[in-house]
Amino acid sequence: MAIVKPFKGIRPPKEMVTEVASRPYDVLNSAEARAEAEGNDKSLYHIIKPEIDFEPGTDEHDPKVYDKAVDNFNMFQQRGWLVQDARDHYYIYAQTMDGRTQYGLVIAAYVDDYMSGKIKKHELTRKDKEEDRMKHVRCNDANVEPVFFAFPDNEALEEIIKTVTAGEPEYDFVAPDGFGHTFWVVDPALNDRITEEFAKIPALYIADGHHRTAAAALVGNEKAKANPAHKGDEEYNYFLAVAFPASHLKIIDYNRVVKDLNGLSPAEFLEKLEHNFIVKEMGTMPYRPEKLHNFSLYLAGRWYSLTAREGTYDDSDPIGVLDVTISSDLILRDILDITDLRTSKRIDFVGGIRGLDELKRRVDSGEMAAALALYPVSMQQLMDIADTGNIMPPKTTWFEPKLRSGLVIHKLS
Repeated sequence: MAIVKPFKGIRPPKEMVTEVASRPYDVLNSAEARAEAEGNDKSLYHIIKPEIDFEPGTDEHDPKVYDKAVDNFNMFQQRGWLVQDARDHYYIYAQTMDGRTQYGLVIAAYVDDYMSGKIKKHELTRKDKEEDRMKHVRCNDANVEPVFFAFPDNEALEEIIKTVTAGEPEYDFVAPDGFGHTFWVVDPALNDRITEEFAKIPALYIADGHHRTAAAALVGNEKAKANPAHKGDEEYNYFLAVAFPASHLKIIDYNRVVKDLNGLSPAEFLEKLEHNFIVKEMGTMPYRPEKLHNFSLYLAGRWYSLTAREGTYDDSDPIGVLDVTISSDLILRDILDITDLRTSKRIDFVGGIRGLDELKRRVDSGEMAAALALYPVSMQQLMDIADTGNIMPPKTTWFEPKLRSGLVIHKLS
């Protein structure tokens, strides 16, 4: 049973939304945020990446940077660039990419559901990244950016989405990256129905934003423990999320490039691959993996199809069936001696949104020795892994489009 609630969102006025809305804090660096916010005092980067208001090179974790986030958040509200709704609402947020649209419900998710495991994760988190976002939540007393959830399809919620989105949206714009963002404020008359339907859903799944989710939930839990008059219905017991029906989502491939072949020549590397893969040369035109357990290799100006041989994987094992596991074990570890994907300097990762041409470019430039493209993980695989309490290997899933920040904010008090 997933516990969710509507909330009084803090949002930009309609005419300001494109000035306020931004990419998430963790998909660009400080220099990029500074460039994107140049000449725009209303950009949310002044709140989520406030180091841009200091000299270049300022440590983004300096206490004065967090203090600046608070000052800017307050200033945005004072100037009417962010305004709180008078009533509790759910919201619907649609994203469009390449002609495909996915619709999510903007909710306040329950902290205890994360602490008890009803909000399920599939990745490990790093304490330093958790603490950074926890500081941001604490000092602003708000979830400024949402997290990205999935949930098993629910027919009644689909009907509500269809009904609401047939009406006029509050926001409707195309961001500079070409992705469309549309946002509806749901009539409070539907609040109880939405809450009741979520209560029928056994679990929510973190699709993207594990660190933000952990930070938001841990701060809420801190506040509950620190409040001697805690009752359980306080706003800090909830945090901001956008939850999408699983069938709406499409995971994009997350690919690998390696700096060297561990002392092997290209011919020797291909020969070693033959032990566990059926290797087929595909020529100079980019080759994309066609199905599970089929890989694409770019090496020395040629593309190759690699198909894992029977017996090299276990389809009954939710982790062993993953192509990231097969490639990590049989290629990266056994042949290239790359054993820790989190720390090795010999490997890098490329989101599939950049395309196969980016893999080719990095190898042809001499920066990398080879590139490996993987067939993307399915939403069902992600949920199966989360349901069994397993953790995916690093850099397994890539979701696009990313949630736009600044469309709505959730205050904790």
